[in-house]
Amino acid sequence: MNVPFLIAKRYFFSRKKRNIISIISNIAMIGVAVGTMALIVVLSVFNGLEDLIREIYSSFDPDLKVSAAEGKSFETDTEFMNRIRRTPGVAVVSEVIEDNALLRYNDRQMVVKIMGVSDNFFKQNRIDSAVVEGHSQLILDGTYYALIGRGVQYQLSIRPGNQFEPLQFLYPRNTKFNPLNPEGAFNNLSILPGGIFAIERQYDDAYVFVPLNFAEQLLEYGSRRTSLEIKVKQGYEAEQVKSALQQLLGKQFKVQNSDEQHTSLLRAVKVEKLFVFVTFAFILFIASLNIFFSLSMLVIDKKKDIAILASMGATASTIRNIFLLEGALVACIGAAYGLTTGMLVCNLQQAFGLVSMGMATSVVEAYPVKMQVQDFVLTGLAIIIITLLVSIRPARKAAALSVTENL
Repeated sequence: MNVPFLIAKRYFFSRKKRNIISIISNIAMIGVAVGTMALIVVLSVFNGLEDLIREIYSSFDPDLKVSAAEGKSFETDTEFMNRIRRTPGVAVVSEVIEDNALLRYNDRQMVVKIMGVSDNFFKQNRIDSAVVEGHSQLILDGTYYALIGRGVQYQLSIRPGNQFEPLQFLYPRNTKFNPLNPEGAFNNLSILPGGIFAIERQYDDAYVFVPLNFAEQLLEYGSRRTSLEIKVKQGYEAEQVKSALQQLLGKQFKVQNSDEQHTSLLRAVKVEKLFVFVTFAFILFIASLNIFFSLSMLVIDKKKDIAILASMGATASTIRNIFLLEGALVACIGAAYGLTTGMLVCNLQQAFGLVSMGMATSVVEAYPVKMQVQDFVLTGLAIIIITLLVSIRPARKAAALSVTENL
C-alpha cells in the first residue's frame, strides 16, 4: 500500500481544506491546463506548417537533385548520364539549365529565372498539375513554347497562346563588349508563351520554363548543366538512392533530397518551434508557482498532522513524498485536462478550420495542424520537471518540521 499517495489524495480531495488553499490549488490546476493546451495547439500548428511547406514545394522540387558541390554548373556526357540512369532506384533523370535572363514582352521587361528542362521533365508529374491557363507542353508540333509563372504574367501582361507577340529573352554573350554595337553583347532569342502555372509566390514571380535546347542556345551552356533532377522508383527509399548516387558521383557533386533543397526554411520553422516550446514551458513554470504557494500553505495548515505522522514512525522521506505527490496530483490533473482539450481543439481545427489564415493569397484557408506523439511526450516531461522544481522546497520544509513543537 502506497501510504504517501493515499494521504496526498486525501488532502487533495478533502472537503475540509481551507478555502484559500483550495482556490490556489484550483488556480494552479487551471493555469497548467491552459498552458498545456496552448503548447499542444501551437506545436501542432508548427507541425502543420512544416508539412504545408513540403506539400507546396513538392510540385516543384524533385525527389533528388544533383548539382555541383562547387561552381554553378558541371559538364555532362552520354557515359555520365548513363551511369546515373543505371543506378538502382532511379526512374527518371531530367537535365536542367537554370540562370537569370532578361525577359521582354511588348514595352515591358524584367529579370527572370529561365529554367531549361529536358523532354522527360513532366514525367516526374510535377509542374503540369499546376498549370492554370494554356498548356504545359514546351514543344508542340516542332514549335517551342514557354511555361510562365503567374506573377511574371501579371508583371508583363503576357497573353498565353498569342502567336503574334512572342517573349524575347536576352542573355550576355561570352565576348568582349563592343561600344559600337551594344546589342551584339547579348544573345537574343524569342519564344511563344504557352501556359501559366501557379505554385507559390516565390516561383510564380520569377520562373519561366523553356525547352532545354532553347536554354542551351540562349545561355551558351553547351553540354554543361546546372542540375539533374531525379525521380525515385516506387519501392525504393529516397535516402537509399541518394546514398548510392553520392557514392557514385563523389565529393565533386552534392545530392539533395526534398528537405535538403529547403534546409534554411525548414530549419527556421524548427528553430521557431523550439523557441515557442521554451517560451510556453516558462509560462507553464510561472503558472505552476501557484502549486508552490498552495503546498506551502498546506504545510502550514497540516503541521499537527505531520507531527502525528512523524510520531507514529513516518520517516522524513515519507512526509516529503506526501507533498511531492500532492503537487503532482494538481499538475497531472491540470495537464490531463490541457492535453485532452488541446487534442480536441486540434481535431476541430482539422475538421472545420475554425481559425483562418486571414490572408487572401494564402494557399490554404485555415491554419494547418498536425499532432505528433513526441509533442505530447515532451510536454508531459516538461510538466513533470516543472512540478518537481516547484514542489520540492515545500516538501522538504514539511519533512523538516519539529515533532515536539507541533504536537
